[in-house]
Amino acid sequence: MNNSDLADTIATAHGLTKADARKLVDAVFAEIADAAAKGDEISLNGFGKFKVKATEAREGRNPSTGATIQIAASKKLTFAAAKAVKDKLNG
Repeated sequence: MNNSDLADTIATAHGLTKADARKLVDAVFAEIADAAAKGDEISLNGFGKFKVKATEAREGRNPSTGATIQIAASKKLTFAAAKAVKDKLNG
């Protein structure tokens, strides 16, 4: 499922136009991205949590040459599913 599919499903279920549903979907994801960029934790009850985690700089290897390279520190967004979602996935 992609953003358009999600918007179509929401539009059908709630009597909205596809354009309005797409704006809502895009707005939700934009707000999640903005909160993550600030370093906030995003908790969606019954769905899960998005958290920002920092990774430290480290040494790695170029797989084609075997040369040692420096991998810069970065941040990544992680997701932990809520129990209700895990239960739905596992039947």
